[in-house]
Amino acid sequence: MTYNELAAALLKTGIISDAWLNGEERFRTQPIIISQQTYAQLCRAAESIGKVYHELAQLVWNNPTYLDDFFHLTPFQKLMWLSSGGAWHAIARLDTFIANDGCIQICEMNSDTPSGEAEAVILNQILQQENLINPNEQFERTFCDAVLRCYHQSVSEIKPAPTLGVVYPTDLPEDLSMIELYRRWFESRGVKVVLGSPRNLGKNSRGDITLFETEVDIVYRHYKTDWWGERESAWLDGEPFEDSEPLATELLWLIEAEREGKIAIVNPFGSVLTQNKLSLAFLWTHLEQFSPENQNAIRAYIPETLRVCDALEKASLQKNEWVLKSDYGCEGDEVIIGNHVSEEIWNASLQKANPHRWILQRYFDAIKDDRNTNYGIYLVAGRASGIFTRVAKQATDYSAQCAATFLKR
Repeated sequence: MTYNELAAALLKTGIISDAWLNGEERFRTQPIIISQQTYAQLCRAAESIGKVYHELAQLVWNNPTYLDDFFHLTPFQKLMWLSSGGAWHAIARLDTFIANDGCIQICEMNSDTPSGEAEAVILNQILQQENLINPNEQFERTFCDAVLRCYHQSVSEIKPAPTLGVVYPTDLPEDLSMIELYRRWFESRGVKVVLGSPRNLGKNSRGDITLFETEVDIVYRHYKTDWWGERESAWLDGEPFEDSEPLATELLWLIEAEREGKIAIVNPFGSVLTQNKLSLAFLWTHLEQFSPENQNAIRAYIPETLRVCDALEKASLQKNEWVLKSDYGCEGDEVIIGNHVSEEIWNASLQKANPHRWILQRYFDAIKDDRNTNYGIYLVAGRASGIFTRVAKQATDYSAQCAATFLKR
């Protein structure tokens, strides 16, 4: 299949319309094929780290002083966490790599607003071959069942045909394909779907949550937790955000409605903690507090990570051995790979980074054949449920190519 043929097939779905980004091809026409054993190993690693994060959430819930002393959360970020009851997960995506030494490394987890589902599912459908296994074949059923299960467990009065409100940043086009995919999936199950931004939320006279004045029973939150709260630059000299104030009214509406059993929120606002990359440093700094099983998983799969404020001799750090990441950066944003920048840029970045909001993570080399392959393993309700693979020359960012992924029979 030529790229133009692939682009035409994608466009025909009515879901993915952007086959090019800045004139560059977004997708690979040739799929990545891995063994069932390799896929099982990737899934096992992702599920292990999911269990690690579940224990982390329990540790912090039982020791709330960490919210200030370690994570330095803002007041509204703490509100989101404390209102969650420690719940943080419905769907997540773990960025998983096979290092040059053959070891599996997981550099981070998106447990807040994981994306890429449309690219993963649709691309596999288009490039499916009879002699290959599609690991994303059951993603729709698994995901929709999990969301509806959250609804049945959270809401006091269950409706046979609930209304799902998808709340997302309507001014950004990046995830529109995912939003459209979800709309189709749920409408095929008899669920009414309403789309809008947090500013389109409301509360009627009965205290029910509305989206564009339509009462909703499930809020699928694809609006980042750090955007609901106070927005502050992670750089010491960073410019203030124009929309720095928290979405206080809308956030309180949702928290109160959830507490009263009127709505289910997916993903829970508790992901404000697990999405924070300081959690990766917490795993290493407080390693001894975890179960022996989870300690082994951390050592095996999470590169050594520490907070910048704990790196007392920053000047002596060998830049080629570390990656600098901010607490809520995503898709390669606010990531400085020491091996890819000059000494001047590295030192300036360390000096300007708010030391309480950045981590240093041990660098590992996952580049093979001039490619850096990121196997994004989806967890749905704690179980590995699909894969979204991206290929980049260096770090995974918006310029990375999406690749269909199949398993050998």
